[in-house]
Amino acid sequence: MQFVLEKRAERSATIALVSPLIAIALTIATMSVLFVILGKNPVAALGVYFIDPLTDGYSLQEIAVKAAPLVMIAIGLSLCYLANAWNIGAEGQFLVGAVAGSWLAVKTQGTDAGHWVLLAMLLLGAAAGALYALIPALCKVRFGASEILVSLMLVYVADLLLDYLVRGPWRDPAGFNFPTTAEFDPVATVPLLIEGGRLHLGAVIALTVTAAAAVLLGRTIKGFEIRVVGAAPRAARFGGFNSNQLILLTFAISGALAGLAGIIEVAGPIGHLQPGISPGYGFTAIIVAFLGRLNPVGILIAGLFLALTFIGGEQAQIAMKIPLDVTKVFQGILLFYVLACDSLILYRFRLVPSSRKASHGTA
Repeated sequence: MQFVLEKRAERSATIALVSPLIAIALTIATMSVLFVILGKNPVAALGVYFIDPLTDGYSLQEIAVKAAPLVMIAIGLSLCYLANAWNIGAEGQFLVGAVAGSWLAVKTQGTDAGHWVLLAMLLLGAAAGALYALIPALCKVRFGASEILVSLMLVYVADLLLDYLVRGPWRDPAGFNFPTTAEFDPVATVPLLIEGGRLHLGAVIALTVTAAAAVLLGRTIKGFEIRVVGAAPRAARFGGFNSNQLILLTFAISGALAGLAGIIEVAGPIGHLQPGISPGYGFTAIIVAFLGRLNPVGILIAGLFLALTFIGGEQAQIAMKIPLDVTKVFQGILLFYVLACDSLILYRFRLVPSSRKASHGTA
């Protein structure tokens, strides 16, 4: 007798609904075992990760600050994934958007430029992210290259470009040789929503993007086209939908949102360009997209949950001396369980006699 995966005749709505919750529960159980191995009280550690940040006003602001880029990037990725186009390079598009928008901030430094600077920076960041995302999309459409590999490799190009600029031509002469630009002028920074805190306009932009994506997918023909091309490619071809054009469109939107998130992060919480501006937002957003079931509202909730792990991880490092890398382990385990549980939506385990399996093989 052997276990085999058998494709389900139809998807189970119940399993699809509870799959993310099962994945989270399994992740928490696994992390409890890891905390025990590290010699930490798992109940106390989980409390620091998931409860303590929700009881402090400043931490709640920080969760919203962390969630904003995650939600924007994940919504763009979800459009690609729904269309069966696999953008894995949002991290690079995030960095390129940050670099492009920062160029204007560096060039207008100390020139008493007007408030138009911030809007122009946001547009530059979005445009640069879109153009950068179109590189793997065009390679796929024109040459049949793997968009997964091309988009992933471009992450390293963007990272090296950022590193070169802040260590070379854009380095602040008064920065004591640190690899950073000068602090952006006030007109080149994202306005704060709460005085004395770090919550900024980017959170409102993330909510606006969420609402726009919900309308796009639920109320427009283009949203219907995205879902049909991804779910039923043959039916889409019979319907006259152009999958290549849709790949270009979804990659462009995805890159634009990632680039916009990049420049907002630099012009908001950070205030200048430097290496390490992202703790892996582009990759974490992949988890957010799937945990949110590729649905804008679900992504918003998932983004807040993953942001909670970032803040909880920082507090656990201070309070319990738990390495910050444990947060990345947590996110990786969560992605594994999300994908594993999702497989149960499409497949089921069946116990099959070995002789039957062999006879199928010989046939």
